[in-house]
Order: sequence, then structure tokens, then C-alpha cells
Amino acid sequence: MTQVVIEAVEVDQQAQQLLVACALPIDDLQDPANRLRLFGYRHDGHLFGLVGLEMHGRDVLLRSLAVADAARDRGLGAMLVAHAEQYAAAQGAQTLYLLTTTAEAFFSQRGYCLAERTTAPREIAATRQFAGLCPAAAAFMCKRLLR
Repeated sequence: MTQVVIEAVEVDQQAQQLLVACALPIDDLQDPANRLRLFGYRHDGHLFGLVGLEMHGRDVLLRSLAVADAARDRGLGAMLVAHAEQYAAAQGAQTLYLLTTTAEAFFSQRGYCLAERTTAPREIAATRQFAGLCPAAAAFMCKRLLR
């Protein structure tokens, strides 16, 4: 993989196609109330990786981590998560939360811990991801950011 530059991306057709290809929800991407910021890696005009943050003050929902099949097993997912964590910390976030049905081990290796859904902050619990787009069986995880 060439030098990886992760930058802000818009919710466009490529972003939606990548999320769908990775079996991730897109139903709320265009919601004007959504506080979503997307970051991704593009090469030669193609989007190979994507991660999203829903900013809710000091609590942030990390979501939509997607890596194209052609870019897997090269560390791109870890780079995207690290970028998202750094961005969130720079915005004053203290804790990142996420829901996952397939990547619990991946996130555990990066310092995320399982949590009870009942402990979710009100703003996180009110997101469409938490309230209905992700199945109730999804693992709920969190990570306190170092300051």
C-alpha cells in the first residue's frame, strides 16, 4: 500500500457503496440531525477505507468502519481507527463508544472494552445506530481516551 493519507470525506456514492459492501447500515447517513463526520482513504479516485464519528460532546460514537476487500490485511482499519481517535480527542472527546457484530476482537486489540448497553450515555443511546440500526445482539464497546 502506498503512503496512506486519511482525510475528511463526504457521504457520496462511493462511501455508500463501500458501507453496503461491508454490510454496514446507511439508512441514517443523510439525516440532517446526524452529527456524522467521515474520514477515509482514497487512492486513484477509489475509496478503500472509511470510518465515521458521531460527535456528542465528550461522548462519541465510532461507526462505519469499512475497508474494501482489496485493501484488507494491510493495517488500514487500524490506521482509520487511530485517526478517528486522534480527531475525537482533539475535539475534546473523553470516551468513544461503538457497536459491532463482527469486529469485537479487532477493537479489543485496540483497547476497547465490552460494556453493558444500559450504561450508554443518553446521547449515544439516542442515536439511530444504537436505537435500531444495529441489532440488539451487537457488542457494545467503549474506550476512554487519554488526555
